[in-house]
Amino acid sequence: MEKVAIRAYPAPGMILLAFDWDEGSRRKDFLGFAARRTPGFRDPATRRYAPSSWLLNRIDFNGPADPEQPDFPSNEAPIQKFLWWDARIGDEDRAAASAGRNPVFRYEVFPVIGTPGNLQPLAEAAGTLDVTLPAEIEHGIGTWFNRAVLSSQGFMRKLRGMGLELDDKPSAEQARELRRWLANGLDGVVPAFLRQAREAVGAIYHLTDELFIVPALDTFSRNHSLALVYDAKKTESADGDRVSPNQPAVDRIKDRVAFFPRDKAAIMHNKYLVSGRGLAGRRPAAARVVCGSANYTTGALSTQANLMHTFDSSALAGLYFDRFKRLKDNPPLSSLARNARWSSPITVGDAGVRVFFSPEASSQRESIDTIVEAIHRARSSVLFCLFTPTDAELRDACFMAGDNGKMMFGLVNRIARPKTDEAVRVDQIAALELYHRSRQGRDVIGAERFRRSDTPEGFDTELMLFPGEAPPPFPPVIIHHKFIVIDGETPQPVIYSGSANMSNNSLHRNDENLLEILGSRRIAAIYLAEFFRLYEHYRARAAYYRDRETTSSRRRKFKLRPDAGWARKHYSPGTPEYKSRRAMAQE
Repeated sequence: MEKVAIRAYPAPGMILLAFDWDEGSRRKDFLGFAARRTPGFRDPATRRYAPSSWLLNRIDFNGPADPEQPDFPSNEAPIQKFLWWDARIGDEDRAAASAGRNPVFRYEVFPVIGTPGNLQPLAEAAGTLDVTLPAEIEHGIGTWFNRAVLSSQGFMRKLRGMGLELDDKPSAEQARELRRWLANGLDGVVPAFLRQAREAVGAIYHLTDELFIVPALDTFSRNHSLALVYDAKKTESADGDRVSPNQPAVDRIKDRVAFFPRDKAAIMHNKYLVSGRGLAGRRPAAARVVCGSANYTTGALSTQANLMHTFDSSALAGLYFDRFKRLKDNPPLSSLARNARWSSPITVGDAGVRVFFSPEASSQRESIDTIVEAIHRARSSVLFCLFTPTDAELRDACFMAGDNGKMMFGLVNRIARPKTDEAVRVDQIAALELYHRSRQGRDVIGAERFRRSDTPEGFDTELMLFPGEAPPPFPPVIIHHKFIVIDGETPQPVIYSGSANMSNNSLHRNDENLLEILGSRRIAAIYLAEFFRLYEHYRARAAYYRDRETTSSRRRKFKLRPDAGWARKHYSPGTPEYKSRRAMAQE
């Protein structure tokens, strides 16, 4: 009997598993997969690991588990998906990986046949795979993604475990704990980077986080040299004054930090720091750089989906340091645009890395055209996770990849402006677009979908805003990522990441940095795991509301199919489900 094929895409905080079982296409009684992990889950009370544990499913053939009951083991409630996550990775596992004692988990995946009342896991068809948990920093490259998704069942369980209700405002201590959980390690990246530094410089768009980053900068500046370029553009405050959002932080540490205001770009959108020696002297030696999509704000670290990288590379850090030196004199855009080009490739650990610093001249688009050309060369897949991308050529290239038979998925944060002048709550006009084949093959999930009255049966109400916060004067950002992964499941992945929103402004009017990361299957696996975590969460919401709109039922609940109908699309050539099943699980 043919065995289940398994591939793993391990990230530091979870492991994405992809399954495939060709024989399932020929069986009408194929009910899904049961997956077992060895060693099993850790008991928080005894702090001991079970010898083995079945991965869990939130629903069975009757619907969700009761609120006070644990989720169902997958040998009793089969996984009716070809992608599944092991999110039961504890802090102690991550600490062990960071210390070089990387935990190894063995996964056994069984196809399940029969009927709901007579489940039959097929031991003779089970596939087995050993997976090593990666550390956040490996081969000189650090990679962190936050959890960020307020609209998640995990966050609601966290609230409930702290004794908080939806309308409760957490105490300062509780808010910090919740923010740290959402940040998922992103809160500690800059403080840890500075603890290893003797001197640092950087270019920072928004510097407002008083929980983690500003205190770390304050502590560092008391004993070490620190110089920062910051965006000095002024915006209108609540009392009508025009001020820079960064001014409170600047005022707090300006006596010890060399600040360089930047106001010649539409926005100085970089968010990076460089450490090294002698950075203010004639023979500077840059050593490390931290960069990514996350602004240095509390929301960016916790409630918006973001990432950060660190690179232990003097060559790459030197390029970022040179950009700092250019920006600190506040040059006009035209001066910077004359020299805009991709850097030479730099080897960092298991990856080849190039960087491009915008802006470009108005007649040029070398940075984004490089991405478009790479998408056209894709052999297998294109995934994009972007905040309000507006470049038509880029988006069309992604859609063309899907139309040409490649796996294509996209998650886009879109601000849906009201069509009239009527008053609209700004936290209700943000939307997510999910693309699963082409421009037309999409779902749109607006904030209105998260009303308490529309919560799926058996699930917790989900949030768009941090508990106790009033809606901001602008639509809340959910997905702040700016990354594209090409052929991420192949031996030759290509990743584009950084600060740029893939828009005309990011090309020609902003100060930005864009990274190209080549050839690291390890880093590509992390990006794929994190992308599908976000995408599948919102895709489930889309499916729920689509069903609501096509039935007369006031409320539908998620439940398992009692037959093989759940897998039909996965075995139908040409469908997005078919493409992802083959691409993700087959080597």
